[in-house]
Order: sequence, then structure tokens, then C-alpha cells
Amino acid sequence: MTEDADAGDLRRYLQEAREALVFKLDGLSPYDMRRPLVPTGTNLLGLVKHMAGVEAGYLGSTFGRPFPEPMPWMEDGAEDNADMWATLDETRDGLVDLYRRVWAHSDATIADVPLNGTGRVAWWPAERNTVTLHRILVHLISETHRHAGHADIVRELIDGAAGLRSLNDNLPSGSPAWWADYRAGLEQTARQA
Repeated sequence: MTEDADAGDLRRYLQEAREALVFKLDGLSPYDMRRPLVPTGTNLLGLVKHMAGVEAGYLGSTFGRPFPEPMPWMEDGAEDNADMWATLDETRDGLVDLYRRVWAHSDATIADVPLNGTGRVAWWPAERNTVTLHRILVHLISETHRHAGHADIVRELIDGAAGLRSLNDNLPSGSPAWWADYRAGLEQTARQA
């Protein structure tokens, strides 16, 4: 394989994770997008906002290509977890559009920097903050998929919707009764353990 093909593969896996995360917002009210359903407050719109900031840092500033728009929630001195929830002024469309602009900026970095090109992650410890584009892509793919998994669970808690994306839900095609029986069987097994 060539470096271009390798970079293309990594970019494709990153894009799949990006799209899976954004897909989880489809069809929801502003309330449901912001709704914290676990004790740590994880919510769908906050996950998108968080990943916009994270990706802008890793594929922007790390390689000397800072994202040109301000993200005050990512700056030193921002309140704790400011990147994990959307203010009333931050809309779904606004944050998704921002995330898509980050994608374009990141994709330009992927196109312009070789996989073995180095950068510096300012917020990592000095002994390991010099990185290659390859390492950052693997790290970012992992983090984006992790948060897309969080979004899967949060969305299922909101309205029962589950699956990877609209045209490929990657789940068995059971009826609601089948899923209820399946879950009951799992519950019975868990109680017997």
C-alpha cells in the first residue's frame, strides 16, 4: 500500500465515526439533544461540540495549522466540561456546521502532512507530546468512535433508536417483541450469574 492509500483508509474510518456521531441527532428535539441521561451529564449535542474542539486541536494546532475560528470552551480557563454541553445560543445546526468545518480543516491537514510528519500535542506530557500524523489519526479515530458509542447508548435511552446509521443499522432485524424477549433472556442470565 502507498502512504496515500493508508492515509485514505484512516481518513475513511475517521469520517465514518464523525457521521455516526452526527447521525444520532437526527429527528430529535432541542431538549432531547441536550438531555443528560447519565450521572456525568453526557448528552448528544455536547458530544458533537466536544469532538469539534478535540479534532480541531489534534488535526489543527498539533501540526501548526490552528483552526481559524474561536472555540472558547476549549481555552485555558474555560469552565470545567464547557465542551460537553451546548448553551442555549448553540444550536444543533450551528454546532454540526462547525464540526463539518473542522472536518474540512482536518482533511486538509491529512492531505498536506505525510503520515510520518511530526507535530506537538501541547496538552500531553513533554515525554510523549511529539507525535506523527499517523499516531494522531489512530488516536482520534479511537476517540471519535468511543464517543459515537456513547451517543448510541444515549440515543437508545432517549427514544429506543439504535444502530450505526440510517441505511445500515448493523443490528438484527427483530420486532419489538423479539427485542423484549431477547432482553428478558439476558436479564434472566444475569440474575442467575
